[in-house]
Amino acid sequence: MMDLKTFYGLSMNPFAKGALPTKDAFQSNDLKALLNRLRYLVNVRGVGVFTASPGMGKSYGIRCFQKELNENLYKVVYLCLTTISVAEFYKQICDSLGLDVRGGKTVMFKTIQEQIYYLYKEKRQPLVLILDEAQYLSPGILRDLKMLMNFEYDSLNCFTLILSAEPYFNKTLEKPVNEALRQRIVVHYNFGGLNPDELNSYVIHKIKFAGGSESIIGADALTALNGYCGGNARTVDNVMSTALTLGAQLEHQTIDAEIIMAAINEITLD
Repeated sequence: MMDLKTFYGLSMNPFAKGALPTKDAFQSNDLKALLNRLRYLVNVRGVGVFTASPGMGKSYGIRCFQKELNENLYKVVYLCLTTISVAEFYKQICDSLGLDVRGGKTVMFKTIQEQIYYLYKEKRQPLVLILDEAQYLSPGILRDLKMLMNFEYDSLNCFTLILSAEPYFNKTLEKPVNEALRQRIVVHYNFGGLNPDELNSYVIHKIKFAGGSESIIGADALTALNGYCGGNARTVDNVMSTALTLGAQLEHQTIDAEIIMAAINEITLD
């Protein structure tokens, strides 16, 4: 069986998960919009909400942003296990901040707030708290997030809170019980996905990064890819990985629409 890297002259499969370093990420409209808003947010502090359907690249974009932050200027905490209780949530933050707290929720809350204020006021290294998959946060955690941000009678923003979630999280924030948290939102961005021109450029960017020629992919293949993927980067990666494997097996020098449709059929669950 012909290896796709050998057959297409690639140094690696550029569509494999994590293949491209964040510094070489394709600069889509969504990624540029996300990064610009996050850079603004950490300067003013407050809450930022970023929503996208699975596979659109929001977590990857946040990772790109995290990589560019100077760790001497910011204390970054990233949490993804969000289907937890309020007490477990506090415990995760304490662990991430290096706090050994003996006590319940009240003690942990007070200790976390004091550490956040210390990082901001004394150490000059404000906290950037990133909560991924925020759509799973319980009402209790959402309520306490607002309370956690209350410094000096609510007159001071000491840290940045980034909430990354699926689109239905917006409906959660619209509920009256979350009004106080919603009022603290400084930036709010919903991903639009790769438009057709971007999708074409995204595919070619990845192929070239791996040392391949753009002639590997035909125009008809890109049209078929656009028709199926709907601007979803993860879907593009899955289809292209399978298409390259099939193309190498069939010894097709150029991936055409037929190969793309065969790849789609292979990864589609009936």
